[in-house]
Amino acid sequence: MFDPFLQELHTSIKAHGGKPASVPNGLELCVSQKGNSMIRSWLWNVPGFRRWRVTRLDAGKSLQVLNSVAYPDYNNDQPLMGIDLLWFGSRSKLVAVLDFQPLVQDQSYFERHFQGLKVLQSRFPELRSQETMRSFDPHLYFSPWLLFCRGGIDQAKGALPIAFNDFIKSYWDLQDLAIQRPSLIPSLEVRRLHIAYDIYSSRKDPAHGLFASYFGKSWADRFLKEFLFPDSYRDESSPLI
Repeated sequence: MFDPFLQELHTSIKAHGGKPASVPNGLELCVSQKGNSMIRSWLWNVPGFRRWRVTRLDAGKSLQVLNSVAYPDYNNDQPLMGIDLLWFGSRSKLVAVLDFQPLVQDQSYFERHFQGLKVLQSRFPELRSQETMRSFDPHLYFSPWLLFCRGGIDQAKGALPIAFNDFIKSYWDLQDLAIQRPSLIPSLEVRRLHIAYDIYSSRKDPAHGLFASYFGKSWADRFLKEFLFPDSYRDESSPLI
């Protein structure tokens, strides 16, 4: 279901100078004990970003997942990029979340970084659900213009592929703007906000339970702390070095 999305994302990363980085040993690939589910992950070194991770879970007809988060360099206060796509085949159900995840909930910050996403959301009413987030506070690390959908095959094969490609392009456009203008949030504060994001997400992310059910709790615990949110164990006030 999501292999074309994965290919598009990786092609885009490579086109912007991305190079593969090492994933912690044992976390780059895991196959379930029954052998019917597999999860693969990638890390990328990308100019302008301190970390870019990608994960693809293939559990056949029962579940398909694509997840990615991009963390800009500390000297850039632009939002994180978040992708979370899930397809439950037995129910033909799609859950899609695409967002520029804000570091702060501030109007001037929104005006500076979210014009592109505003335009994108207006173009895709199918991905403009009014439902509330079930696991996360929608007013913390999510923007008012996120692309969010609980739908079916029509959305999965209709609006989503087009929106996904345009979403990636819009985020690169935001990165190009960041090169041309200075960050307004100091790098030490950006670092603290990145750490706070990892701490919050590690506590709230429902994926941990999902990964544990497929690949065991021990592996899922490592995956959460060492790959998904490695800054979640840090002190938000600790120095950069």
